[in-house]
Amino acid sequence: MAELQSGDIVKLFVKEKQESKYILTNDYVDIPLNISEVTEPLELNSKIEVFLFADRRGNLSATTAIPHINKDEYGWARVLHVKDRDGAYVDIGTSREVLVPAEDLPKLKPLWPEPGNHLFITLRTDRDGGLFGRLATEEKVLEMYEDAEPELFNQNIIARPYRLLPVGTFLIGVDKPYRIFVHESERNAEPRLGADISVRVIEVKEDGTINASMLPRKYERLSDDAEKIFAYLQEIGGKMPFGDKSSPEEIKEMFHMSKASFKRALGTLMKAGRITQVDGWTEIKE
Repeated sequence: MAELQSGDIVKLFVKEKQESKYILTNDYVDIPLNISEVTEPLELNSKIEVFLFADRRGNLSATTAIPHINKDEYGWARVLHVKDRDGAYVDIGTSREVLVPAEDLPKLKPLWPEPGNHLFITLRTDRDGGLFGRLATEEKVLEMYEDAEPELFNQNIIARPYRLLPVGTFLIGVDKPYRIFVHESERNAEPRLGADISVRVIEVKEDGTINASMLPRKYERLSDDAEKIFAYLQEIGGKMPFGDKSSPEEIKEMFHMSKASFKRALGTLMKAGRITQVDGWTEIKE
């Protein structure tokens, strides 16, 4: 009989019910299952599937919430919260938060994931049975990525960074596990680990991997004046009392540009779907 271990998904019999828990068994070992970990009453002698974990004392406990990531598989885990000394705590689909240790995260804290980002991980256990997440290695991604179709050229894909290097960013596609590389010359800034990023396919290679860009297409790029106006709108809450009808003096004083340049910049932003003008006000378009 294989030894029961933390991180295992097993089927056990419901042996008995006590005040605040059920006792499960494989006829050799008894495992407690707190009632709080059960969504509906269990029948004695029935066989149920549970996930095993080590409690605070290091003893095995069970939950009926089966994680979507286990010791043999990789998947996306949503970041719940981050602590400077610990690392990123993620949701694997059970009542137990799992830590991705700080030593596995980028050396630069600004590149650490934020709550709501997703990390591509598998599940591991330490010597005491404690659960923790391990980021996917490059070798693992090379084993499991899906070949990209040539038709993806010039299309946009939502992907998440899994490996950050000075030379560029490696990402995995969200809808399909494409392996994507963005050279540092094709990005304005280095993204956070696990953030959702829209990238544009600039090459589908013979091995099925993708080279991509985080820069906008030329016709999507804003002029310096448009960027300046949009940045100002973002700083003041998304709405300003300036528009096509504003006087040249007002525009010169506020933006240090001519009215003609100001109008061209507004036109660029409107064509890009970034802003709208209503009753003399210019607003960021939701």
